[in-house]
Amino acid sequence: MIGFIDRYRSAFGVEPICKTLLIAPSTYYAAKAAERTPDRASPRSKRDAALKEVIGKLWKDNHGVYGYKKLWHALHRAGHDVARCTVARLMREMGIRGVVRGKKVITTNPDAAQPCPDDKVNRQFRAEQPVQLWVSDFTYGAPRPA
Repeated sequence: MIGFIDRYRSAFGVEPICKTLLIAPSTYYAAKAAERTPDRASPRSKRDAALKEVIGKLWKDNHGVYGYKKLWHALHRAGHDVARCTVARLMREMGIRGVVRGKKVITTNPDAAQPCPDDKVNRQFRAEQPVQLWVSDFTYGAPRPA
């Protein structure tokens, strides 16, 4: 959000962009102040920045194969008390992920060489007007239990 405003602030101004995006201009200015002086950042932002460095180092030390659960355990072994969801969020922000094992399960393999079967009911679906509502009724005559 801040990057977007930075890109277009010379053309439109900060306040009109913030009004369109429905955010307070003070939010933008607070984020810019935190960029200039990191001491003004929130405690969560400060902790996230420190954890990102540790997470990046642990992830690289383990050849980039650890996912968030194993990385969470490694952080606890290293003495960092952090929530598992926080590790997942920070890994997502950093653009890193663990190795995914296995292959995608393929349940059907269509044979493209075979022709498609003919329409045995001879259905004609043609709309008489744009955005026409189609209604169907499926009634099955199943035998009732005695």
